[in-house]
Amino acid sequence: MFVRVKSTPNSPRQSVQIVASERIGDKVKQRIVRYVGIAMNDEELVKMKELAEFIKAGLEAESAPTLFRPDELARMAIEGRKTADLSSDQPLTVDLKLLREESRVVVGIHEIYGKLFDELGFDRVLGNPARRVQAAKTIKHLVLARIANPASKRKSVIDLERDFGVKLDLSAVYRTLDYVDEQSIELIQKKAWEAATGLFGEKIDVVFYDCTTLYFESFTDDELRDKGLSKENKHSEVQVLLAMMVSKHGFPLGYRLYNGATWEGHTLKDAIEQIKGMAEVDRVVFVADSGLLSKENLALIEQSEKQYIVAARLKNQPETIKEQILDKAGYQQGEQIRFKEIPLPENRRLLVSYSEKRARKDAFDRQKALDKLQKKLNKSKNPESFLKNTSYRKYVKIEQLSQQTVIIDEEKISYTAQWDGLHGVITNITDITASDAFEHYRGLWQIEETFRLTKHDLKVRPIYHWTPRRIEAHVAMCFMALVCIRHLSYRVQLQYQALSPEIIRNELVHVQQSILMHKTNGCRYGIPSKPTLHAQKIYQVMGEKLSATPFLIQ
Repeated sequence: MFVRVKSTPNSPRQSVQIVASERIGDKVKQRIVRYVGIAMNDEELVKMKELAEFIKAGLEAESAPTLFRPDELARMAIEGRKTADLSSDQPLTVDLKLLREESRVVVGIHEIYGKLFDELGFDRVLGNPARRVQAAKTIKHLVLARIANPASKRKSVIDLERDFGVKLDLSAVYRTLDYVDEQSIELIQKKAWEAATGLFGEKIDVVFYDCTTLYFESFTDDELRDKGLSKENKHSEVQVLLAMMVSKHGFPLGYRLYNGATWEGHTLKDAIEQIKGMAEVDRVVFVADSGLLSKENLALIEQSEKQYIVAARLKNQPETIKEQILDKAGYQQGEQIRFKEIPLPENRRLLVSYSEKRARKDAFDRQKALDKLQKKLNKSKNPESFLKNTSYRKYVKIEQLSQQTVIIDEEKISYTAQWDGLHGVITNITDITASDAFEHYRGLWQIEETFRLTKHDLKVRPIYHWTPRRIEAHVAMCFMALVCIRHLSYRVQLQYQALSPEIIRNELVHVQQSILMHKTNGCRYGIPSKPTLHAQKIYQVMGEKLSATPFLIQ
């Protein structure tokens, strides 16, 4: 197989295809194996060819997977449509009065996400695969169920049997989680890394890194679960800390779980070691929020000969630095914002930006908070309680009149207003412009979006498992689901148009089939649901056909 680019005369359109040469008699003919898409410019062509090479590598190593056990009607529905001659003009003659619906199954999730799951290599992550064939299938079904409708393992088992035609034993599901050991988790992350690098044919050069907390419906701690600083205001429940790395294109690269009481700044050392252990790594730029900013962490990155761009806490800088930040002189005008560079010790650079748009927003948000605070002060019988609120404490002070009271501090407000519109990052990269550094930092939304997908779309928390091993397995399956979602979203955007993960999921959940059985002769017929345009394009992106034509199963 090879990647072919066909140009259209008098048009910028270039068609990217995966082609195989076949010998028919004495002649060699070329057959299109997969139509990848149309590129309208050189940049799109490069991305299309990279994607085509990635798909080709998977096709060359592909072995046809079985989605369901042989006795499942769902397998019959999926395989029946693949083998049916839908182009035939021969009519299917049948008496409708003798047909009864035997089952109705969702096939879109397994046909598309199931295929991608295998292409990414997640079907081969358990140890001793020859003896754990069913366990590997169970893991796959659980990952696909989480993509379709994230829920507890008990609810997923119910959903799989009711909606997907897949019957799993709940006790076997829990036993299967124990097969996801440390070696499997490392292999899962290796597959994710290889998928990200293989897709672009280049080294990972920018890594976005951040941490979040995942809470449990429990108050009992252990070696992994513990109470700590919650990012979801769940201070009573025990939690774990999840640290994750994401590429500049939004692809998850790896993760680690930590005891819930761990400070996120202490996790960076493991991330650096993980990067060192990966192939195809040369110059890596860590991009992170200010939560990871400490002298020890910056020194750690520099000792590993890596580079970084981290958010700076401008108000915490030494007085001499703060004076330079607030001095309007020396700012250079960019396209929309102004920049200033301030040298720091140890060859570090503090880059500060000023945006009038951000300044207006900062002022608006502060005034909104002050109005809300004033109303509460007027109504409150205990104004001193506001000193405990971190959101309000920076705006108030205690004043001794006839009695001790709390009032809004105008001096604090004036001081805060000086910082409106200012934002800074610290970097050790000597050859990057301020504009490019902030552009890299703005890409941090990729990991924030990834955490949003993990927590809300995949509902990784709250977690209902109680042993560390099963907690690790649960997060590993959520990570595999996340990788699948990100890769399909990228392909759909590149080859069709941008669709949110929720839209893609909804489209595939509604790709269904009814299985009708003839009362007299026992023949079964598949009746596909009417496909939408989005669904047809998603199938096309994955090299699958989607037809609404009824077909004979057996």
